Amino acid sequence: MPSLPHVTGAEIQRALERLGFHKVRQSGSHVIMKRESRGCVVPMHAEVKIGTLAGLLRQAQVAPDEFVQALRG
Repeated sequence: MPSLPHVTGAEIQRALERLGFHKVRQSGSHVIMKRESRGCVVPMHAEVKIGTLAGLLRQAQVAPDEFVQALRG
């Protein structure tokens, strides 16, 4: 399993959109995204901490490998 990279909120949003998520709404600096019944909250910060990213991926039920692949894609 590759380690999670340091990424911005916008990069996370683009990767999740590649994985089939879509933006439902935005509340301040947080974007709420959904895919089917799964959802997650993406903080639109300049750099998202690794632990926050790991929690976000757990919430979205996305494997880290799958996320890293979508980042590159």
